[in-house]
Amino acid sequence: MGIGRGAASVVVVAMAALVLTACAHGDPAVTLPPEDAAPDYQLGEPYPPEPEVGIVVRDRTAAPAEGLYSICYVNGFQTQPGELDAWPDDLLLTDAAGDTVFDADWPDEALLDTSTDDNRAAIVEIVAPWIRECADAGYQGVEFDNLDTYARSDGALTFEQNAALAALLVDVAHDAGLAAGQKNAAEDAEALRAASGFDFAVVEECAQFEECEAYEDVYGDHVIAIEYDEATFRAACDEERMPESAVLRDRDLAAPGDPAYVFALCLDD
Repeated sequence: MGIGRGAASVVVVAMAALVLTACAHGDPAVTLPPEDAAPDYQLGEPYPPEPEVGIVVRDRTAAPAEGLYSICYVNGFQTQPGELDAWPDDLLLTDAAGDTVFDADWPDEALLDTSTDDNRAAIVEIVAPWIRECADAGYQGVEFDNLDTYARSDGALTFEQNAALAALLVDVAHDAGLAAGQKNAAEDAEALRAASGFDFAVVEECAQFEECEAYEDVYGDHVIAIEYDEATFRAACDEERMPESAVLRDRDLAAPGDPAYVFALCLDD
């Protein structure tokens, strides 16, 4: 990616007090991510965050970052790599030939079939324990990935079906004391928040696709942005188009010590 930690100028962002709360669908108040805090996106491998970081996102199989606002990554709409056998066949989306539909970009991840009430309830039965485990481990928030499978299923799934599943997952998160994050799907952010009760957003490449404002219009300062292209990131920072909580990472989300590792924040001009 051409830029390393040592070469990057960074903004040292003071971590806001973790006292902001949100209520949705009558659930108890939850703690929102701190506004303007520097994030790190550590799905590839957990590692000690840089001193200026105030928000860390990690996979549900990893421990949260001690002393920081930690968001638990849960794949709620398609299978995780290596976990296909954990899902009943009738919860996997199939095509007209009866073959399982896999993500075009992640061929080891199968799309879940959210099309019926029974399916959605069965999916929640599997995912809900993961959400509660995140809370028990000490996470304060959770993000549900691949929410937008309705846009990548060749019409087999609809927005309404995925939004209905999202609402169920958000309710589980709120009941567990976790804030719930919308992942991507900028074009439907307003409708998703209204239908599903999301509290914040975790977004990839919003500057690259000129979508950051769409998220900020809905979630204000509670948008956590990850970019992967250095030129786009730098330009958006210089033009003040990046959300305040934004980070440049490598696409593999490598850890320090790996030649591919990239971590940078917006320049402090």
